[in-house]
Amino acid sequence: MSESLTFLGIESSCDDTAAAVVRHAPGAPAEILSSVVDGQTALHAAFGGVVPEIAARAHAERLDLCVEQALAESGLRFGDLDGIAVTAGPGLIGGVLSGVMCAKGIAAGTGLPLVGVNHLAGHALTPRLTDGLAFPYLMLLVSGGHCQFLLVRGVEEFTRLGGSIDDAPGEAFDKTAKLLGLPQPGGPVVEVEAKAGNPRRFAFPRPMLDRPGCDMSFSGLKTALLRARDALISAQGGLTRQDRADLCAGFQAAVADVLAEKTRRALALVRDETATPVLAVAGGVAANGAIRAGLQAVCAAAGARFLAPPLRLCTDNAAMIAWAGIERFRAGARDGMALSARPRWPLDKTSPALIGFGKKGAKA
Repeated sequence: MSESLTFLGIESSCDDTAAAVVRHAPGAPAEILSSVVDGQTALHAAFGGVVPEIAARAHAERLDLCVEQALAESGLRFGDLDGIAVTAGPGLIGGVLSGVMCAKGIAAGTGLPLVGVNHLAGHALTPRLTDGLAFPYLMLLVSGGHCQFLLVRGVEEFTRLGGSIDDAPGEAFDKTAKLLGLPQPGGPVVEVEAKAGNPRRFAFPRPMLDRPGCDMSFSGLKTALLRARDALISAQGGLTRQDRADLCAGFQAAVADVLAEKTRRALALVRDETATPVLAVAGGVAANGAIRAGLQAVCAAAGARFLAPPLRLCTDNAAMIAWAGIERFRAGARDGMALSARPRWPLDKTSPALIGFGKKGAKA
């Protein structure tokens, strides 16, 4: 298939309602004609985290408005599109279902083909959208809900080299912020606090560095911070601003050290796949300056290229979903009205589950 394709993308897997229009002609750079992201931070602020029911209701209220805005900004109508791509999982099932039903309604009304996209594949394929990156490459997906090293060999070919066996880094940052009385989302706030802190004051652990492989764990690190906080409160009756900054700095340094070492190991594993290895990163945590600096240093030492898409395309967005839909469509994928919403959907279908299985299948 060689013709230009223009797809509408819809994303609603967590707390960002998003729609975008992307066009691509083979041999030319992809064009993001529009990208609309309607965040829900204010809706969840009072609860210290994302409330699934509130998120699902907000998606249902805003999806059609985001689609309308994305089309208006692109200057196109439904008749100018070649297909619709929608996140079909994994994610908070209420939000995923809202997006899938919206996409089905549009497909039924317009007759356009419908392609379901794995949210993680959207992140993993983003370097091809932004930089035209050729297969294979190493992807570190590091966000609020996911943390995985993936060897990306093709549009549907992903090998997981390792990942978090419990909390994702972004989740650990959010919980750390909550423990220290900081607002949500926690990642940016903890990073700001850490700039005034001493990362060596507290001897926080570097979990699983004493074990081979690329798997990670961040839950125990969060517990170590909780104990350090409680010890300070017990000894002096509360926390000073410097205490809080030092706790944030120590926590952030531990996460950065773990990700850097595990990245070094992952690059060594893919050395034979390509002459010049590439590490691509995506996810909101990839915006953290200390973490990014650590990853860049590892790549420089390993002679690997470091690639990070713009932040607006690292965090949840619909442009990556539209792009992944184009890629899957060109590979022959068609889903139609039989498409179902999935709360769990591992990219690597052959590797053992990191966190185990439930009634709905592998968790991660």
